[in-house]
Amino acid sequence: MGSLGLLEVVGLVLITIATLVAGGQEVWQMVQAREVTLADLLLLFIYLEVLTMVGIYLESGALPVRMPLYIAIVALARHLIIGMKTMTEMQLIATSAAVLILALAVLVTRYGHVHFPYRSSEKTSKRSEPD
Repeated sequence: MGSLGLLEVVGLVLITIATLVAGGQEVWQMVQAREVTLADLLLLFIYLEVLTMVGIYLESGALPVRMPLYIAIVALARHLIIGMKTMTEMQLIATSAAVLILALAVLVTRYGHVHFPYRSSEKTSKRSEPD
């Protein structure tokens, strides 16, 4: 493993530790507040998706484009839920449009992966779940 590979692993370990700490802090805040909101659950889901993304990258050495798109969709949904009462109509429409665009990007990416797979990813796609 070269120095770049070692740097990648160190970075992924740091991301994992930071994500676990942030998730633990969020759970602690929910325990202290004795309340669990939808925004809290969505934030925990984002943390879970980040950990999944790190795991996929460590396992395969590649990062599916869809993973950050999923994280962005959940983050925007959380933003809508938290700020809905204070957002203007234009902000609501813009955020909703962003979610729609990201969802369409996931569909296009999925379609492209199924109908036009990379030659080098044939081995990888057989052992992983369908996109």
